Amino acid sequence: MRLGLSIVVAATLAACQPQAEAPAAPDTTPRRIVSLDYCADQYVLKLVEPERILAVSEDAERPFSYMREAAKGVPKVRSSVEDVLALKPDLIVRAYGGGPQAGTFLERAGIPVLKVGFSRSLDAAKMVIRDIANGLHAKAAGAAVIADMEMRLKALAHSASGKSVLYMTPAGVTTGPGSDVHEMILAAGLQNFQTEAGWRPLPLERLTHEQPDLIAASFFDAKTNHPNAWSAMRHPVARKQLRDVPTVYLDGAWTACGGWNWMDAIEAMAAGAQGL
Repeated sequence: MRLGLSIVVAATLAACQPQAEAPAAPDTTPRRIVSLDYCADQYVLKLVEPERILAVSEDAERPFSYMREAAKGVPKVRSSVEDVLALKPDLIVRAYGGGPQAGTFLERAGIPVLKVGFSRSLDAAKMVIRDIANGLHAKAAGAAVIADMEMRLKALAHSASGKSVLYMTPAGVTTGPGSDVHEMILAAGLQNFQTEAGWRPLPLERLTHEQPDLIAASFFDAKTNHPNAWSAMRHPVARKQLRDVPTVYLDGAWTACGGWNWMDAIEAMAAGAQGL
């Protein structure tokens, strides 16, 4: 009887003892992040707290970098594997930086590499933002960026004009269906004057007898990508377009790399078509 009572008392006391808590899961949040090229820079600078950024690429403050203002004061690093390893990062973010073998070398060195995917449409851009945000442990920041894009796109849906627009660069190049710029034109509620797929020289012959409603001129503010002696942009027909057709000048950073930066170009084209 006493033995049975002792067992009951012991069991009761054991049940009253505080249970040991399960060990907390290790914190895997990257806190020494390095980005290797200006496309990767955009995501890191947009989505990550400054104190978690170890370094960005040497191009982070260049005119074609959308997040160039946020890059001021952030340490820069060359994309060579040796320079990057010397910083002892815990995550590398890259689109193309370091060359085609950089990702393999860095992963062999035990450093995780987060690859920025290529976007050719707005849906693809949103997917890349979501994936990179998750990889950076910045899910909420990524969701906020996507929500802002969707809100702005919804506002544009009420002002679609259907006007035709010709995209032009200083190198005398334009683009038709199948490109990211084509998707931006459609998102602005416009029609692409260039109907042939891919990136092509300006359609000079067509422009002698037909004109778009609007010109979207990109990279004319930059010191790169300017015409050489053989560029179609030097032809009088091309110059006449910029002189005679209403023109919206797009900051080159708005269309370089895929992401939320496209929205500035989309809104500028939509606004330029209003009232035509």
